[in-house]
Amino acid sequence: MKKESGSTNVQKKYNPENQPKAWLFLLPSLVIIFLFSVYPLFRSFIMSFQKGTLINQQYAGLENYQRVLTDPVFFRALQNTALFAFAVVPISLILSLAIAWIIFEKVKYKSFFETIFFMPYVTSTIAIGIVFRYFFNGSYGIINYLLGLVGIAPVNWLDNVNMSMTTLIIFGVWTSLAFNIIILLAGMRNIDKEHYKIAKMFGATDGEIFRKITFPQLIPTFAFLLTVNLISAFKVYTQVYALFGGQPGIARSATTAVFYIYDKFHIAGRPGIAMAATVILFIIILLVTFIQNKLLKKVGE
Repeated sequence: MKKESGSTNVQKKYNPENQPKAWLFLLPSLVIIFLFSVYPLFRSFIMSFQKGTLINQQYAGLENYQRVLTDPVFFRALQNTALFAFAVVPISLILSLAIAWIIFEKVKYKSFFETIFFMPYVTSTIAIGIVFRYFFNGSYGIINYLLGLVGIAPVNWLDNVNMSMTTLIIFGVWTSLAFNIIILLAGMRNIDKEHYKIAKMFGATDGEIFRKITFPQLIPTFAFLLTVNLISAFKVYTQVYALFGGQPGIARSATTAVFYIYDKFHIAGRPGIAMAATVILFIIILLVTFIQNKLLKKVGE
C-alpha cells in the first residue's frame, strides 16, 4: 500500500508547472533559431519595402515589388527554377527508390554500398561541381567520350544556351540521390520482416512484394522526401554556382530564383529588390508545399 501511495505522489508532482524548466533548457536553441532563422525572415520582409544601400535605406513602398514583378529576368529565373524542381524531384525520387530497393533486396554487403552512396552528401557541392565541369567538358569530358563509344556526336553541355538547364538537371539529380537513398533504406528497415516471410510463403513475386508491402509502407517516408526535395529544388543555387564557375550558365541561361536574389543583393547592390524577390519566392514555396500536402492527403485517403 505504501508503494502505491508513493507512486501516486510522484505522479501528482508532475504538473504543467514543470514547463518553465523545459523552456530554460530550450532557451539556447531558441535564441540561435531566432537570430539565424526568425529575425532574418522579418528583416527581409522589412527591407523589401526599402530602397538604397544597406547603410542608408529609405522607405519605398511597393516600388521594389513592382520592379521585380515587371522584370523579365526574374520570370525567366522562376521558369528555370520550376523546370529544375519539377524535373529533378520526380526523377531523383524514382531513381532513389529503385536503387534503395536493389540494395535492400539484392545486394549482399549493404553497409559498404550505403557508405558509397552517402559520400556525395557529405562532400562539398563546390568540389563536386568542379569535377562535373570536367565530366561535361565539350572537348575532353568523359561524358562525351562515353557518348562517342556508342556513336553519338559530342554535346556542348556547358557553353550552349539550350543545354544549360539539361546539364543542371542532370547534376541536380545526381547530387540529390545520396540523401534520398539513405532515408529510403532507413524506411525499408523499419518494415516488419514478418510481412516479407508470409508473402514469400504464399509464393509472392518480388514485384508483388514491392507493390503491396514495401511501397505502401514507405508512403510516409516518400511524402517526407517529396516535401524536402521540392523545397530544396526551389532554393537551388550552389549547384548553379559550382557547375558554371560562379555564373548562371552561358548568357545567364541557367539563372534561378536564388541566383537572381544573389545577383541583385551582392552584384548589383540592390538589397531592397533582392529582398522583394526573396519574399515572393518564399510565398511561392509556401503555396507549392501547401498544395502538395493537400494532394498527398487526398491520395492517402
